[in-house]
Amino acid sequence: MSYEPKLAAALSGATLRQLSHWRRASGKQGALLVPEISDSRPILYSFRDVVALRACVKLRKETSLQKIRRAVDTLREDLGEREHLSAYALVAGPDTIYLAEPEQAVDLIRGGNVVIHQLVDVLAPFYKDGRYIPDLLKPRDNVAVDSAVRGGEPVIEGTRIPAAEVAALVRDGVPPDRVSDFYPGVSAAAARDAVDFSDYVDSYVDGSRQVVA
Repeated sequence: MSYEPKLAAALSGATLRQLSHWRRASGKQGALLVPEISDSRPILYSFRDVVALRACVKLRKETSLQKIRRAVDTLREDLGEREHLSAYALVAGPDTIYLAEPEQAVDLIRGGNVVIHQLVDVLAPFYKDGRYIPDLLKPRDNVAVDSAVRGGEPVIEGTRIPAAEVAALVRDGVPPDRVSDFYPGVSAAAARDAVDFSDYVDSYVDGSRQVVA
């Protein structure tokens, strides 16, 4: 499963403008996150990319984009870490960003080690600019995202049925309580959640007009 920018933005909390900006290098600093599947049209993100993007969005709430880029450059160039960005726990602290490891953390801006007692769960829901960004693995009560199921495509929980297909049926005029005629086992509540999530993804494009930094 690959995620087009609109869905990647909706699941991560980033705006479309931020995704575009973060794909590019800035001065001497490298790109923050280049899409793993395709970095040219059509732009396609992976599930790991979405996890990393959520981490960047949460960091951006606490610190500057310049510091985030610097921290990632330190991670790559100075520490030689080459795993996907989603593999690392990055935590914002006073005037710095830490790479959290068991028992301690590396200061990626000032150098040195410290002890961190609490880590941010990048999968959990949060607010950004007053907008609710849902839980990545369960964006709605009856909608689930699991990288092992259809590659991470949002599906009706407990099934492999794409939530987008259920939403399309309802939008085409099928009442939520009749969706089970087409997809046995999909309740009316699940169908309504699929539509609600689809509406959220579609409306999220409006957020792309917000400021990038």
